[in-house]
Amino acid sequence: MSADKFDLIIIGGGTAAFAAAIKAEELGVKTAMISDGPLGGTCVNVGCVPSKHLLAVGDNVFYPKRPLFKAVGKAQPQFDFKAAIEEKDEIVGRLQEENYKNVLGKMEKVIFYKGKGKFVSKNEVKVNDKLFKSDKFIIATGAKTLITPLEGIGEIDYLTNIEALSLTEIPESMIVIGGRSLGLEFAQMYAHFGTQVTILQRSQRILPNEEPEISEALKKYLEEEGIIIHTGVEVKNIKKEDKYKIVTAQVGGGHRKIKGERLLMATGMSPNTKYLELEKAEVEVDERGFVKVNEQMRTTAPHIWAAGDVAGGLLLETVAAKEGAFAAANALEDAKKTINYQTVPHAVFTSPQVASVGLTEAELTEMLGVCSCRTVPMNRVPKARVVKDIRGLVKMVINPKNFKIAGVHILAPLGADMIHEATLAVKFGLTVDDIIDTVHVFPTFSEAIKLAAQSFRRDISKMSCCVE
Repeated sequence: MSADKFDLIIIGGGTAAFAAAIKAEELGVKTAMISDGPLGGTCVNVGCVPSKHLLAVGDNVFYPKRPLFKAVGKAQPQFDFKAAIEEKDEIVGRLQEENYKNVLGKMEKVIFYKGKGKFVSKNEVKVNDKLFKSDKFIIATGAKTLITPLEGIGEIDYLTNIEALSLTEIPESMIVIGGRSLGLEFAQMYAHFGTQVTILQRSQRILPNEEPEISEALKKYLEEEGIIIHTGVEVKNIKKEDKYKIVTAQVGGGHRKIKGERLLMATGMSPNTKYLELEKAEVEVDERGFVKVNEQMRTTAPHIWAAGDVAGGLLLETVAAKEGAFAAANALEDAKKTINYQTVPHAVFTSPQVASVGLTEAELTEMLGVCSCRTVPMNRVPKARVVKDIRGLVKMVINPKNFKIAGVHILAPLGADMIHEATLAVKFGLTVDDIIDTVHVFPTFSEAIKLAAQSFRRDISKMSCCVE
C-alpha cells in the first residue's frame, strides 16, 4: 500500500491541533490534519463555550429571585430548559462553523482527513484504509473525562460533562462526584436551574489547589445557595434504586447514603491515546497515559511533538493553543519555544468566580523559606459595596526580599476578568509599588488588585476611596 507524503501530520482536531495547523499554513508547509471527532475539540463543543453559556442562563434564572437592592422586588423568571439547550446548540454550531470549519476551508496547505489516525511505524499513520507518511508529527488528540473505577459504576447510567450539557429535562436532584472546577461549575449551573445538588469531594476542601481562603469562602457561598457539599469523602459504592442513584460513602468518620436522580462524574481527565498505538512510533506515556514531552513539547520520539490536553500539563484551552503553535514552530523551524506555566492564569466560572495566577503562599514559602501575603476582602472595595455584591477576596503573594508580585488569587463576581492585570504583574516581575503607582478607574472591581498592593505599604482601613 503506497502512502501519501506530507511535511507534517497533525493528529487531532481541537484547539492545539488548529493552532499547529495555522502555524503550518503560515509557513507554507504541506500538512495533513486527521481527526474523527467534532472540529474544535472539547472547548467549543462540550467545554468552555456551552458550559459558560448555560452558567449565564442559570444566573439569569436564579439571581432575580434574590435581588440585592431594596428597591427591586423578587422576580420569578419563566424558564424553558429545552429552549436553553437548543440555544446552546445553536451557539456551539455557529462558533464551530465560523472558527473552525471556515478557517480550515480557507487553508491552502492543510488538508483535513476524517477518521482515527494510528501509527503503523515511526513515520506512518493509518486512517481508515489509507496510509500517510511524514518525517514530523504533532499529537493533539485531547482528553476526556476520567471515570474513576468505583464499585458499581459500571451498572448505572452516569453523566459526564458531555451528557450534562444535553439533558432533555431538569433533574430533581443530582450528585456530583468531584469538587474541582468542572464539578463546581456544573453543580451551580444545575442548582440555579432548580436541581437539588450534592457535591462529594475526596480532598478536605473544594478546589484543593487554590488558596484555602478561597476554597472556604466559595464553599460558604455555594452552601448559601442551597448546594450541599461534603469534603473528605471516600465513596464506597454506587447502586441504582428505581430512578435514583444511591452513593454510599464515608463522610466525617461515618457512613452515609446520598440519593440523587442523576450522577455526574467530575473526577479528572484521561488522555485520548489508547487507539494511537504510540508504541509503534516509540512515543512513551506516563502512568496516567498522558504523552511524555519535554519543555519544547517534544516526545520521546525526536520527530514527534505533542500539545494540548493529551500532554497532561495545564488542561486549559488557552494553554492548548499556545502549546500547539509552539509545537509547530519547534517542529518546523527548530524555534525552541517554551512556556512559562507560572505566568498562565486560570479561572473557575462559578458565581463568584475564582481566578489565579502565579504561586500560592505555600508554593513560595517552599521555594524561598519565606513569604509575605495580604488578603483584602471584597467588602473593602468601593465598587463591590456600591453594587451590593461584596462576595469574595483578593490575596496577593509577594517576595518580601524585593516586593515583586509572585501570585494573585481572586474570588470575586468578575474574577476572571480581573486576573489579567495580575498576570502582567507576575509575568513581568512587577512590584507592589508598580501597581500602587498605576492609576485605576474608580469605581471598579479591579481596584481590589491595587488595594491588595497598597495593603503591603499602609493600613487600608485608614484610607479614603482614592488614596495613592
